[in-house]
Amino acid sequence: MKFRQVLSFLVILIAVLFVAYQQFGSKLNLQIPSPGGIITTGNKGTDEAIDNSNSSRTINLSIASSSTKRNWMDKIVADFNRKNNKVNGKRIVASVEHVTSGGSMNAILDGSLQPVIWSPGDDSWTKQFDDNWKLDKNTPAFSEACVSTVYAPLGFAMWRPMAETLGWPDKPIGWDTIVNLASDPNGWASYGRPEWGKFTFGHTHPAYANSGLMSMTGFVYGITKNSQLTANEIYAPAVEDAMRRLEQNTSKYGKSAPALLELMAKKGTSFLHAAAVPEADTIKFNVERGNELSLPLAFIFPSGGTIWANHPLCILDKTDWVDSNQAKAAQMFRDYLLAPEQQKLAIDNYLRPLDSSIPLHAPLSLDNGTDPRVTTSTVPALPSPSLEIANAVVDLFKITKRKATILVAFDVSGSMEGEKIRTARTATVEFLQRLDPKDEVGVMVFNHELTFLSEPQPVANVAEDLAKRVSSLLADGGTNLYGAVCGAVKVVKELQQRDLANNESRLYGIVLLSDGEDTSGVVTENQMFATCLPTGAEIDGVKIFPIAFGDSANERVLRKMAELTAGRMFSADQNSIAKVYLSISAEQ
Repeated sequence: MKFRQVLSFLVILIAVLFVAYQQFGSKLNLQIPSPGGIITTGNKGTDEAIDNSNSSRTINLSIASSSTKRNWMDKIVADFNRKNNKVNGKRIVASVEHVTSGGSMNAILDGSLQPVIWSPGDDSWTKQFDDNWKLDKNTPAFSEACVSTVYAPLGFAMWRPMAETLGWPDKPIGWDTIVNLASDPNGWASYGRPEWGKFTFGHTHPAYANSGLMSMTGFVYGITKNSQLTANEIYAPAVEDAMRRLEQNTSKYGKSAPALLELMAKKGTSFLHAAAVPEADTIKFNVERGNELSLPLAFIFPSGGTIWANHPLCILDKTDWVDSNQAKAAQMFRDYLLAPEQQKLAIDNYLRPLDSSIPLHAPLSLDNGTDPRVTTSTVPALPSPSLEIANAVVDLFKITKRKATILVAFDVSGSMEGEKIRTARTATVEFLQRLDPKDEVGVMVFNHELTFLSEPQPVANVAEDLAKRVSSLLADGGTNLYGAVCGAVKVVKELQQRDLANNESRLYGIVLLSDGEDTSGVVTENQMFATCLPTGAEIDGVKIFPIAFGDSANERVLRKMAELTAGRMFSADQNSIAKVYLSISAEQ
């Protein structure tokens, strides 16, 4: 009898809950996840996973948005979802993934990212995407032109006392100032501040990051004082000489502007003095992370003009993964985002509205490190680069940048057996093939022993042979992780000393791939940190980029290695290892 009573109660309860969901589910924001098509990168801006599959009651509106406008986009998506907007009786559920512009463009082109809305940092990316998409598919990806959403001007983040020494905020500071200071052997002594030493500078990689491409394009325009350049003129000797002077004195690259600012926050004023980043990221760090900064940052608008990145919004309605309901939902979201209320909200999130009649207010203030008096009238908006200009800028950057010496330390212990070593071999080969022919690369494999396949040599001479040997690596034995780190650092430091003796300036990095902990005990953890690694990050030192491969990797130790050397730790599995190697490519 009791069983029947319990069963009857459960049936009634389920029925009541079902009716309640039908009547009030949307108001209560009760959501049943839909299977299929989910992209998980760990940086979603909402509780929704990006999912292009639609249930019978919802329309999933996936958005891939450049990271500079993260705060603003997160707020808009949350507010939009609370309004329970509908298309044909179905509730729209928007979700956002924060991405890099170049990386997301390539991912959409190769099919690994399939959003309904794509919003990179600047029009130049949409031009590149459109040209490449049409070339491959012979049809457009969107039926309507992409629309501007907000402004995020590009410039320099510099420690405020240093910026004030250069005359900020009243004295014009241009790219020529940065180039001259970076290449001046006297450094800050030329400005009466010898205690600050040599000027150190960083910027993101123009092939991967919007801030990198826009900054380097602005650099070319600024140096030539000509915003109507042709691709041919970018290769002029004077332009190449100026970029070489800058790049040979650039100490840090990266895949995103926030990562560079994060490094400045962690390492303080003795590391990077300035970085080319958007205004929004600079002010966000001052406001939200000010207690972590050694000194406040100032944002410098390059005199003569800069690129006011307009963060276009594109609806990919002509692709085969977007249906008509999703296209209509995207139009509703676009109109909502462009409404005056959301444009005013941009200021609260460190961005500038499209409508210049909307008055600026804090946090866009001098107290927070930016000059609200600056407009497109005082610092002109330079044109977004065409595909030809963008390609020329990236190519000139590659020609003039400091070359890298890289040693890949590859764990081949027994725990790497099976799918792990298969995917790691493939990703490592792809990494070797992406390197500049004038870079130097070597590979060391380790289990309980250390074996050099090749010490770093010019990529053009060894990459093909190394790729073949890496492709046939086998997994066996224990893990001499700490000994491998010491051995790798020793070799790369010796190469660095050789280069210094020859007056050659390079970047030095160790890519350390491991899936576990040290099991050999030949070198202890404390011994490794005390005798093989620096006690603090050196701006031109050997940087370690550990890849924690799988759940068993010792992330605590790997992260400490990265932090001590101003490298960066990455977590990876069989599905993400290739993307991690791509990120490391942008660091060197």
